[in-house]
Amino acid sequence: MIEGQKRREMILEELSQATKNVNATQLSEKFGVSRQIVVGDIALLRASGIEIISNSRGYRLANKSAGMLETKLAVKHGPDQVEEELRLIVENGGTVADVIIEHELYGEIKGTVDIKNDAEVTAFLNKVEQAHATLLSSLTDGIHLHTIQYPDEETLVKIKQALSQAGILLEENE
Repeated sequence: MIEGQKRREMILEELSQATKNVNATQLSEKFGVSRQIVVGDIALLRASGIEIISNSRGYRLANKSAGMLETKLAVKHGPDQVEEELRLIVENGGTVADVIIEHELYGEIKGTVDIKNDAEVTAFLNKVEQAHATLLSSLTDGIHLHTIQYPDEETLVKIKQALSQAGILLEENE
């Protein structure tokens, strides 16, 4: 078995070379430890200041795409419009980095989704269905934020227009 610090260095190297998310099971098998050991190693790497993104598909280093801009959009919709919302964002050139809600007891709760294209929208929706998962937005009557990444202001305008036309974008006059 590999000693802890050396294993964490190897996990970091694995993440830095990965072209897609790496899940804890893959890492545990590669390094001959339990999945929980890997989860603990990731926590220690984060505590040391390394930005590691965790989502339903695994882990990746937080290296926002070069040249991408970022903003938060407030939205409101029911579970029946999740697919429409996500597809409108990615089909208009955006990436849905996360979902954020304001919880009365815990304050801000954020879930990383990192959805860049239609295939990832479908995978996310399938995972929600298979896991019988409850969406964070169900805790706030559909009101939530998304961090959106986009290449230029024109793309952001298109995303906002599409969400507004669908009645999803939470407008200031509401």
